[in-house]
Amino acid sequence: MAASKMLIPSLTRFRPLTCAAAAASASSPARLVPHPADLLKWVKMEGGFVDDAINITQDTTYGLGLVASAEIPKGSDLIILPDHVPLKFQSDKEDEASSILLHLSNQVPEELWAMKLGLRLLQERAKVGSFWWPYISNLPQTYSVPIFFTGEDIKNLQYAPLLYQVNKRCRFLLEFEQEVKNALKNVKPSEHAFGGQDVNASSLGWAMSAVSSRAFRLYGKKLPDGTHSDIPMMLPLIDMCNHSFNPNARILQEQDAGNPKMLIKVVAEREIKRNDPLLLNYGCLSNDFFLLDYGFVIPSNPYDCIELKFDGALMDAASMAAGISSPNFSSPAPWQQQVLSQLKLDGEAQNLKVTLGGSELIEGRLLAALRVLLSNDVESVQKYDLNVLKSLSAEAPLGIANEVAAFRTVIALCVIALGHFPTKIMDDESLLKQGVSNSTELAIQFRMQKKSVIIDVMKDLTKRVKLLLSKETTPA
Repeated sequence: MAASKMLIPSLTRFRPLTCAAAAASASSPARLVPHPADLLKWVKMEGGFVDDAINITQDTTYGLGLVASAEIPKGSDLIILPDHVPLKFQSDKEDEASSILLHLSNQVPEELWAMKLGLRLLQERAKVGSFWWPYISNLPQTYSVPIFFTGEDIKNLQYAPLLYQVNKRCRFLLEFEQEVKNALKNVKPSEHAFGGQDVNASSLGWAMSAVSSRAFRLYGKKLPDGTHSDIPMMLPLIDMCNHSFNPNARILQEQDAGNPKMLIKVVAEREIKRNDPLLLNYGCLSNDFFLLDYGFVIPSNPYDCIELKFDGALMDAASMAAGISSPNFSSPAPWQQQVLSQLKLDGEAQNLKVTLGGSELIEGRLLAALRVLLSNDVESVQKYDLNVLKSLSAEAPLGIANEVAAFRTVIALCVIALGHFPTKIMDDESLLKQGVSNSTELAIQFRMQKKSVIIDVMKDLTKRVKLLLSKETTPA
């Protein structure tokens, strides 16, 4: 998984549960201790299985990773972890420390689920003789996620939706630090959830980042209805498999005959050649999630997109800039308003966040809204199911002129979105050539990819407009 290249934290206040190493280089990322335990040997000692051809190695892009030292056939078991090896939040103990941990976890919003498991990770990190110490000692000292960027590098992201998420997490950690301190006030040393050590925003940020970049959400206990609960787990060794949209391995859960406990396996999806890294697909995610949770950016990410707010005044401005006469986004007719409500772009249950790029190119709700609001023919609109109007593959359902107007409006929206970035891609490329810090490099790479997404959408839609106009002028 991605370890940080350099720690330049906005949340760092070094205390016992944080590490003072300020420069973990990409070629040699510092782990929590100088000489950590042999993780391969520990997994095997605990009844797990690791293929003899698998070794831990240094990945130039993502930090530590796993690599095959010999060919491994398709379908082979690569790693098997018994049920007691993954680190989960659940604890069988019912002591005061566990009670405090449970209380604190209940203060964490669901969207920051990584902090819940992070509390357990911090507890085990602080515990002398923890069962998981051989695993924890191999974790990176630092992470390259934006909560540890300087204030300047957070600004360097230049993308409001991510800036909002980063600032939100930073605020949460600073406020949660006080929650933790209050919960631990006047607690006996023997009942202290973190072994008597001080816990601050920096150590909480380290734990949350460790979990968000390494944990997997897998099946937990079996429920009465036969399904399984969905719980996050940290999977020692398995979490050293790095990411690819074209993975050569996958995770399976299965039970041995006569054993109710679940085994977690990594299996070869195809033949793995000598010196190939072991790769899992972390998910079809945008670069927002990859940077926020994992600390890296994927060039030409096919799932990357930009987020916009569906706003009538903005849509009117874009349409007028595109040369469309009398747009009425700000004052839709009642029948158009009804469609917007169905799309959740109006009314009580509205969700005004829409996206461009990624697998859809234009989010279906936005496309349907544009088609409907740029049409004056209620009967033509009512002929089509909403799913047809949301589909880009449904070519010009309301006519070529309507489709061209919708696409030109989106192209104008892209121009407006590009204008919100203070720098151009050429400026960014020039900055990277000059040599910058690792966090600055990540921030610049992130914003360059966002601009590339916008430009790609514009190019695609421009081609579509030309094709539609050629059809309109072609004789029948």
